[in-house]
Amino acid sequence: MTVSSVKVILFMLLFTVAGCSESDDRTEELSSPDTADEASMPSETSLDTTTTSNTGTNTDTNTDTTPSYDCSQKLNSSIEELICTDGDLAVLDRKMAEVFKAASQTEKAQQDKYFKARQRGWIKGRNDCWKAADKRGCTADSYKLGIAALQARYGLVSGKGPVTYLCDGSEVTATYYETDPATAVARHKDEEELLYIEPSGSGARYSGPGVVIWEHQGEAKITWGQGRPEMQCKVRS
Repeated sequence: MTVSSVKVILFMLLFTVAGCSESDDRTEELSSPDTADEASMPSETSLDTTTTSNTGTNTDTNTDTTPSYDCSQKLNSSIEELICTDGDLAVLDRKMAEVFKAASQTEKAQQDKYFKARQRGWIKGRNDCWKAADKRGCTADSYKLGIAALQARYGLVSGKGPVTYLCDGSEVTATYYETDPATAVARHKDEEELLYIEPSGSGARYSGPGVVIWEHQGEAKITWGQGRPEMQCKVRS
């Protein structure tokens, strides 16, 4: 996954326009497992990850190459159709369903009023991959970023930290997670941001919407907020 592709997909996830539709004018109703309706999005229904075939019958065969939703039903986007015909994308879809279910059962998710809204936003961003020159690559990258985000934000994988940075009279904390790609959940005052790793000439650089943490040998340069000055920070020993 290239840096440019990550930034394009993050842009799509952040700035997807709800009224935007594909050229065939299909309405993006986000049906199972991509449900927008609060009442129809619980993990125990459409996002349940018991092994099922595309007809909904329990089976131990052919589950590795079918997505978590029923491909025989009317689908809401060409990207959903693409996933149904691509075994690797189907595997990623099932992984997303598993991770979403696990995340939804955490105490943090149950207290997070934006939990379902974020997933709806991710779905819109994924479906917007119909606009990309490489639709398959865009869709695969969208799944990888979305899965990593859930794993990090809700602590589903091992992490390092929290690491505390002392910055110009204030503190920033960050927990780093071994996701693919690597992620960090950073907190400053009452704000929390999800960051993804970026290539850097030295040290480790993580960035997200308006936030950058660039650490090297116990010191860090941190920007928190678009247009705000860079803070000079040290790791608390």
